[in-house]
Amino acid sequence: MRTLILAAVGAVAFAAPAFAGPVTLKVNPVDSDGRVTLGDLFDGAGGASNVVVGQRAGPSIVFEAGQLQSLARQSGLDWANPAGLRRVVVRNAAVAPAASPTDTAMAAVAPTVSRPVPVRSAYADRVISRNDIVEVAYEVGGVRLTISGRAEGNAAVGQRLAIRNLQSNRVIDAVATAPGQAAAGPAARASTQQLAAR
Repeated sequence: MRTLILAAVGAVAFAAPAFAGPVTLKVNPVDSDGRVTLGDLFDGAGGASNVVVGQRAGPSIVFEAGQLQSLARQSGLDWANPAGLRRVVVRNAAVAPAASPTDTAMAAVAPTVSRPVPVRSAYADRVISRNDIVEVAYEVGGVRLTISGRAEGNAAVGQRLAIRNLQSNRVIDAVATAPGQAAAGPAARASTQQLAAR
């Protein structure tokens, strides 16, 4: 009987660490089938990699950082959120940009700034907060390029802000278009002009 009890205790002790430990948020989290798992979000998820935490219906899904921490904790994972993020965007892997070509193209066509430039403070409610992970789109001549970056400030729809490219660490001048999304280049200028004319 004692042997059985010790075996059971040992099995529990060895099973628990498979779902425990600190994890790191992926730089560009993506999923391929609409089912967002802890493995899609975190490096080091181990045995909890296949735990589903959300369903992506469109091209992306946005999680609140606190919500992600709670979901990770329920599976024994510890995400400290060292960057102090408020939201995390997970995109469809089929349309996620390749890091190097996109980064080069965005650097070539998008001007850089050292800080956010506000357009008008009386726009609608804030859709992007400082440290949010934001998808930035550059579209011209039917070609659309996107990157993921970290917001350097707060912005409502139509307001300009600086986005730091997670791959190159360059800062891109963009305009907030929706929660977790922004535009750069001609589309950004057109968006700003339309809102300024209202």
